[in-house]
Amino acid sequence: MIQKLIENIKKTNAPIVVGLDPMLNYIPEQIQKAAFAEYGETLEGAAEAVWQYNKKIVDAVYDLIPAVKPQIAMYEQFGIPGLAAFQKTVDYCKEKGLVVIGDVKRGDIGSTSVAYATAHLGKVTVGSQILTPFGEDFATVNPYLGTDGIKPFLDVCREEKKGIFILVKTSNPSSGEFQDRRIAGTAGADGTEEKPLYEIVGEKVAEWADSCMGDTYSYVGAVVGATYPEMGKVLRRVMPKSFILVPGYGAQGGKAEDLVHYFNEDGLGAIVNSSRGIIAAYKQEKYASFGAEHFAEASRAAVVAMIEDINRALEQTR
Repeated sequence: MIQKLIENIKKTNAPIVVGLDPMLNYIPEQIQKAAFAEYGETLEGAAEAVWQYNKKIVDAVYDLIPAVKPQIAMYEQFGIPGLAAFQKTVDYCKEKGLVVIGDVKRGDIGSTSVAYATAHLGKVTVGSQILTPFGEDFATVNPYLGTDGIKPFLDVCREEKKGIFILVKTSNPSSGEFQDRRIAGTAGADGTEEKPLYEIVGEKVAEWADSCMGDTYSYVGAVVGATYPEMGKVLRRVMPKSFILVPGYGAQGGKAEDLVHYFNEDGLGAIVNSSRGIIAAYKQEKYASFGAEHFAEASRAAVVAMIEDINRALEQTR
């Protein structure tokens, strides 16, 4: 699946991913009213509003982008109907030819990790049938439990040609409480070398990546936030064969010119995410003229602007 992601990026010339992270307060009133008229002010009504909102945005932008990243928590908050909306969204995006990155941040050990990997990337046997549960192309994974938590995902990635993005340095302000802690690493000529935890995790990701390669890039990628560009520069060197999923652009403060070092010399190696900056673009002053009635067109305009912004920054480094 890493090959399809690369092909989609080359075809669209857009190293970006749209985060489908819907909140009810993002969804225009006309969509909510229609959903509630059919299902009432219920979990089913909320899930229907989410699905219709997603569908209109995908219809407006799918020809411009290589991938989407639905964040499962935004669907889980509406219970079983919300998960049904998540499934509809995954299936619809794949019908449109998009790569789907399931932002699920799973991480456990043993049979639990196997079950998570099966649910999101693999297949499950039910009697005489072999069935696909959610069916994303990639999933985000938390490495805190070590190799025991990652190996089941690697096994599924090899079998299904799917991929994972492992959390290495996240974009949130408090990420440094753990991720930036300096700890003993390898013993060097001057004694024990100390490295930040994120760099040690990056080294482990590089090791896992080597064991699960596609043609030029690994099925094993990393999540590195746009809000820490200097750290991103280091991690690009540490993980040369891993694609980097970069959250934090736009709404969280990440700027295009800060992201050029997340890419390799081939112009590949990174994909930049924007969520509310695109799906709720109509709420921004810049796109307010579209109005809530034309929210999807506002999202398309925001995608075009993001692509131009990132490509302009990349061209300036060549």
